[in-house]
Amino acid sequence: MFFTDEEQLKIVAAIKAAEKNTSGEIKVHIATSSQWEDVVKQAAAVFDKLDLEKTKQRNGVLIYIAKNDRQFAIWADKGINAVVPEGYWESTIDLMKSYMKVGQYAEGVIKGIHMIGVKLKAYFPLQKDDVNELSDEISFG
Repeated sequence: MFFTDEEQLKIVAAIKAAEKNTSGEIKVHIATSSQWEDVVKQAAAVFDKLDLEKTKQRNGVLIYIAKNDRQFAIWADKGINAVVPEGYWESTIDLMKSYMKVGQYAEGVIKGIHMIGVKLKAYFPLQKDDVNELSDEISFG
């Protein structure tokens, strides 16, 4: 397993905490390895496969991890992509990489979730009628 049970619980807790303040959705998906050479294209395919584009405001964000390849990518839907500043996803990836380079994979993912949550809250604040549109659990495949 890439993350221990305890680390998985912390990641899910980070997702829940980030989503407490936004109508946006965050998903973490862990694959054994990327089927494609381009991990970003694989993330986009997984985003579609998991139906993450079906959020009401098109504000879903996927953190895709290919554990055996030691690669990851962030793929965001068009609603959030339209409003985040240029380079925001790259800066989030850079922060995550800084933790992962020293073996702190779970902490890197948690820091990324927090950064994503900040932008989702800024652009898609929690609405009183908001419902959690996607499972907060880590998906595997």
